[in-house]
Amino acid sequence: MEISSKQRAYLRGLAASRSAIMQIGKDGLTDNLVRTLDDALEARELIKISVLEAAEETPGELLERLAEALSAVPVSVIGRKLVLYRQARDPKKRKIELP
Repeated sequence: MEISSKQRAYLRGLAASRSAIMQIGKDGLTDNLVRTLDDALEARELIKISVLEAAEETPGELLERLAEALSAVPVSVIGRKLVLYRQARDPKKRKIELP
């Protein structure tokens, strides 16, 4: 799924007031972490993740790997915070309406 710069800016605005729901540390991306984030995306559609200093990969690299693994749209990397978006598969669970 591709989004426009206007939609990306809208999602960044929504993410600004949200707290990070997960942290990625020295273990990096584990299968369990990816499954947990997949469930979180299905429930919330927009998630923020914090990357700890101990992580071996950069936040940008992690964002790209997660976006590919989760079939999600990379929204932004600000400092050590990542934001991902994926529309809920079930139309009844969709909460975010993109402009």
